[in-house]
Amino acid sequence: MAQKRSSLAPSFLSLRRAAWGDGFLLVANKVGGPAMKTKAKFSTPMASKRSSGRSSVLLVWLTLVVVIGLCHPLGFAQEAIVLVGSGSSVPAPLYNKWAQEYNKRTSGIQMKYVPLGTSEGIKQISKGSGDFGAGEAQLTAAERKEGNLIELPAVLIGIVPIYNLPGVHTELRFSGELLADIFLGQVKTWNASQIAKLNPDASLPSLPIKVIYRPAGKGSNYVFSEFLSKTSSKFRTQIGTSPSPNWPVGAPAERSSDMADKVKSETGSIGYVEAQYAVKANIPNGMVQNAAGKYVKASPETIKAACHAVEAPAWDKFSASLSNAPGADAFPITSFTWLYLRTTSSDPRRAAALVDLLNWIFTDGQRIALEDGYAELPPPLLSKVKTKASSLH
Repeated sequence: MAQKRSSLAPSFLSLRRAAWGDGFLLVANKVGGPAMKTKAKFSTPMASKRSSGRSSVLLVWLTLVVVIGLCHPLGFAQEAIVLVGSGSSVPAPLYNKWAQEYNKRTSGIQMKYVPLGTSEGIKQISKGSGDFGAGEAQLTAAERKEGNLIELPAVLIGIVPIYNLPGVHTELRFSGELLADIFLGQVKTWNASQIAKLNPDASLPSLPIKVIYRPAGKGSNYVFSEFLSKTSSKFRTQIGTSPSPNWPVGAPAERSSDMADKVKSETGSIGYVEAQYAVKANIPNGMVQNAAGKYVKASPETIKAACHAVEAPAWDKFSASLSNAPGADAFPITSFTWLYLRTTSSDPRRAAALVDLLNWIFTDGQRIALEDGYAELPPPLLSKVKTKASSLH
């Protein structure tokens, strides 16, 4: 039976992988356009301090990865719409799960997500590539205006400090000030007095601290540096809040999964990831002192407590910062992970498909997030987010 092609996201090429090895034979064409064959080599983009220098390479990777997944026969009775999103690797496991479940519903609408980093996701959706972006950085006023963008919360996440200290079996405690001094390179060994003071019952080794950080353009950088800026005047002055901090010490880990792997394999290391990466990889993660002075472990309950402290009673601050929230039970390095969306679309069919996806994310998608260990949006907030999502056209 003849197969009809899928309707891919605007400005994306359809590519067909013809061979493995040194390269790929690509059949590249705009949807409906003539094919052009070219042999090209691709490798994983190297970490860089500047996200702008990787844009073209990352877009090729985005296109390649997305469309390779579309190459198997789908057997559509009519042209399918493939909604393409790109952005942060922080919620990538959840988006992959969402895609797996959402794509079972109907062959007429499919969803693909590629983790390129928060800044790159904002850049792509701003210039009309793809259907949505995702990440943990608040949009700037300029990004909202120039790209006609809004951000809607998707779920809640917590960024946790992870470490590799064999022989230390107690959960370590960290304050914002201590984490700032470690990532500024001013606390250099695990048995330093600043760490020992907060952890009097831990047998701390005389090991050098190996700092692992995320490179430029990452949402976890934004959330982590925002918390450190709120709790350490030194960090705020020297580094500040940014998806691309100028980290003075350490080694980079490109993706969240790379961060987890690197810390797990390197004795004496410390890094920061979304809580589910730490839980599923069985990596020790510390308790963090919150604004009430209490040391709190990240969990769906403590992450939701931070959201409640900031959002209640109005529940309408869709772009609010949740870090260092008040309240004894609030985990202090909490954030929304946002969907970045255009407010208008020139394609009514794609717009309707996107609204269908959003309605699913804010119903079944929340249940799946909870089952997978994430903190879902509280019902009063979720109700208002759903109303906003249904107004997009």
